[in-house]
Amino acid sequence: IHTVQITCQKRAFIAKEYPVGSPDDPFDKNKIEHQILSRMNRSSYPNQGDTSLCGPASFFYCLLMDRPDIYKQAVNELWLYGKTKIGALNIVPSNSCRHPMGAFYDAYGERVKGIDWITLASLRDSENSIMSYDEIDDQASGITLWGALTEWFVSAGYQKEFSNVGLSHVNLKELSTLNEYIRKGCRVVTLISAGILDGFDSTVTAKNHWIVWDGPITTQYGEVISLTTKENELVQLKLFSWGKVKNQIKRHLALSDVMGSIFGGVVFKSLE
Repeated sequence: IHTVQITCQKRAFIAKEYPVGSPDDPFDKNKIEHQILSRMNRSSYPNQGDTSLCGPASFFYCLLMDRPDIYKQAVNELWLYGKTKIGALNIVPSNSCRHPMGAFYDAYGERVKGIDWITLASLRDSENSIMSYDEIDDQASGITLWGALTEWFVSAGYQKEFSNVGLSHVNLKELSTLNEYIRKGCRVVTLISAGILDGFDSTVTAKNHWIVWDGPITTQYGEVISLTTKENELVQLKLFSWGKVKNQIKRHLALSDVMGSIFGGVVFKSLE
């Protein structure tokens, strides 16, 4: 009698509340493969969900748009081996990041997708020498400073073209400079106060969110903002944030309001 031994491929990510075989296992192989497919055909984009991982989301959005092949490889290697390398960027999440605690679901569904925890949390956790990033509700360990964000892009092979990110908000000249770069086809990643976006509390004015531009800032009539644009003009900006790529600036916001909530950006040449 021949005995056939079936070896199950061990995988790197297992959620504490949803072990392998659980119907809600966020890292189930079929779920991850389906999520990769939806990223490849651009029917979904990186989404931080309930986490504070907007910095890593911005990085992985740019990577997905520029080099979907590398994005896919990174997801697969992280899922299987718990580590990956993009250019010189080593992503090696800790054991606790690979075995996250807490709820991945609420009454509305997924709080964050498995594919996004695998990529976004792993990248952020690789930076954290002091605190592990090991649960969705952990906000403090998730915030990205611009030095770290720039380092991720440059290590991955992006060429930094320009930066005016800082503690103070932009003026019209600085905003126009970012517009020039986006029109050249560069990746423009800006630090903002999320209060200017649809669905967010306008009274929040802190620098708390990274977005990626998908076009220049224009007036509501589609004219690109220039040094002669009046500050009371209503404006719009097609941008990537929270898994969506569209104009997400609140309606009826003037140029002056938007400038007061953008704290500059970092510009990279698209990755070839």
